[in-house]
Amino acid sequence: MKAMLCPQYGPPEVLRMMEVAKPTPKNKEVLIKIKATTANGADARIRGAVFPSIFNFPVRLAMGFKGPRKQILGVELAGVVEATGKQVTRFKPGDEIFASTGASFGAYAEYICLPEDAVMTRKPITMSFEEAAAVPHCALAALYYLRKAKVTSGQKVLIYGASGGIGTFAVQLAKIMGAQVTGVCSTSNLALVKSLGAEQVIDYTKEQLAQTGATYDVIFDTVGKAPIKECVQALNEKGLYLSAVHLELARIMEGIRATLKSSKKVIGGVANYTTENLNDLKRFIEAGQLKTVIDRSYPLEEIVAAHTYVDTGHKKGHVIILVD
Repeated sequence: MKAMLCPQYGPPEVLRMMEVAKPTPKNKEVLIKIKATTANGADARIRGAVFPSIFNFPVRLAMGFKGPRKQILGVELAGVVEATGKQVTRFKPGDEIFASTGASFGAYAEYICLPEDAVMTRKPITMSFEEAAAVPHCALAALYYLRKAKVTSGQKVLIYGASGGIGTFAVQLAKIMGAQVTGVCSTSNLALVKSLGAEQVIDYTKEQLAQTGATYDVIFDTVGKAPIKECVQALNEKGLYLSAVHLELARIMEGIRATLKSSKKVIGGVANYTTENLNDLKRFIEAGQLKTVIDRSYPLEEIVAAHTYVDTGHKKGHVIILVD
């Protein structure tokens, strides 16, 4: 089968198309013919070895020092079950599914084998493969952090990076939870973020958060670039600052100092992805409450161009890779 390999860390050009052996499912695995995946920010950071300095050594120790040990990247996908192992009961050939591969990666290929109990479920009937492929990573992250913050109806929630992969889903999910949502993005994305349900949108190129005078119960930084001290000052008492991206030590210390003499909190950590949450997202999608924002689509053969675009940091929503 065709697969895009990442033999070493570096710019998008390190990605190479190669022929590799098609996998065979074990007893408790399913073989999936991949229809679509994404050029995700997580994949781009791994490819480029963009790790926070304090995590650089442990991440390389776990993943590989000169390049990823698991050379086929890709953290999410949508496709069709082609075959199943003898002990599989949840799925059958022909099932249309979407899944998160997590730290196993492997979605930059024509086929993949996943355990039956992977974070995987049947694709929403209202979504195309391209739309569904973008859900299992960013939407699961957004749902995890917002639920960790226990967002409830009537709360004021600010989403920083509201036009990005996690941000576009976070705006919609916060609305589903009944929050009053404010998005932060650049000028060109104001209309997009409003269309997703944000009541207010702040253009960070023209206005700083402190200048608005508004306060929030939850501030969710989906891109790891929000000014922490300014955000903490904009929190209500007992407010929460969430970060979906691992922060550099200096930013962590800034957050600690900013919250030291208050009941406000800075929360981060690794998101826990579950099939239960993926099924919740599926229900939201089929109820018409959640949609995928697609910026651009590329065939697998043009994944270098896709990663080059992601590296600009200006994508809106998601960049889709068409495998089949």
